[in-house]
Amino acid sequence: MFKIMRVTGDSLSPEFEEGDFVVLATSPLFLNALKPGDVLVFQHEQYGTMIKKFAHNEADGKGVYVTGAHPHSLDSSQFGPIPKHDLIGKVIWHIAKPRS
Repeated sequence: MFKIMRVTGDSLSPEFEEGDFVVLATSPLFLNALKPGDVLVFQHEQYGTMIKKFAHNEADGKGVYVTGAHPHSLDSSQFGPIPKHDLIGKVIWHIAKPRS
């Protein structure tokens, strides 16, 4: 139902930085009630595990479109929608590493 993961990369920088931790809700209850701006972790067949912000659902409801915050991050504008079965979880708690 819950999972802890460490953030790698700078896709959602500066809000989420390399070395931060996130707690994910993995229940379908959380994954079926998404709002724009919710942060998702998912598995992408080409890029591996990714963290992005939810933008909107695909018209047929089978996938979701995601965006990154960093200007050079990959998102649905490059690779299309993410099938819902590839969603790992929704971030419900962000644990930032100490900033210097």
